Amino acid sequence: MSAARAIGLILGLAADGALGDPRRRPPVTAFRQVVAATGARRAAGLGIAGAAVAAGVLVERTGRRSPVLQATTTAVATWAVVGAAGLATQGTELARDLEEGRLEPARDTLSELDPRVTDSLSTIGLSRASVETLAENTSEVVVTPLLWGAVAGVPGLLAARTIGLLRRLLPGHWVLDRLDELVHLLPTRVAAALTVLGAPVVGGSAGGAWRAWRRDTIAHPSPNAGRVEAAFAGALEIRVGGRTEYPQGVVELPVLGVGRNPDAGHVTRAVELSRVVGWLAAGTSVVVAVLTGVRRRNP
Repeated sequence: MSAARAIGLILGLAADGALGDPRRRPPVTAFRQVVAATGARRAAGLGIAGAAVAAGVLVERTGRRSPVLQATTTAVATWAVVGAAGLATQGTELARDLEEGRLEPARDTLSELDPRVTDSLSTIGLSRASVETLAENTSEVVVTPLLWGAVAGVPGLLAARTIGLLRRLLPGHWVLDRLDELVHLLPTRVAAALTVLGAPVVGGSAGGAWRAWRRDTIAHPSPNAGRVEAAFAGALEIRVGGRTEYPQGVVELPVLGVGRNPDAGHVTRAVELSRVVGWLAAGTSVVVAVLTGVRRRNP
């Protein structure tokens, strides 16, 4: 069954690339609409997360009837929650708009991916925020669900993505914030390591990615945020981080990486790096799924 799960993850990721933008997928849009329409949003958050896990457990048990069924259910769940294609599409839009000096469309696209305030950002500020957002979302919507899917199957896929979505839709929910930190604790570090590995593929610096990851995130207030951002910055030999404005106020974050300020060309390279990290994560997930299955058969 471990092989079936691994095959399902690869098929789901391939379907994500072939079928395009997840913003137009019924499973994702329906979930967002349910949360947005919930009256007691904060109280309902954990209930929605629990329901998603319960549904995943039911689907996973049903899929165990045969390898083909398990591969199919895993592939469908992976397609429903992984956002690699949409991230690449939006990143490409950001790079094109910044290259052509169209800042308002760039601000609109960025606001869909990141909760920060974008109204006052210049071209440099938008480029910096775009690289940060591409890095963070590569970990959140690609690496994290794939790794949890490899370990726990459909429940892992649905739980990881559901908690991430709820954390964005319900900011300030203490329990959801702690759950989100736990869910992303290992995947963010795996994503940073894969960034180091994939940096040379896009003409980046593996050494720079490693040094920025290990050096610059020590002062970061979050146990997860900044790991992949620092690795991306080091790989592209640019600086990100610093003063960031959110609706709840201004946050002074540590500067990540060394070098010049990013521009539209760096955003394009960040999209390419995101794709590379995504496929490296898929390969890693296949290995994890197989090893998990072997361990279960030989306790």
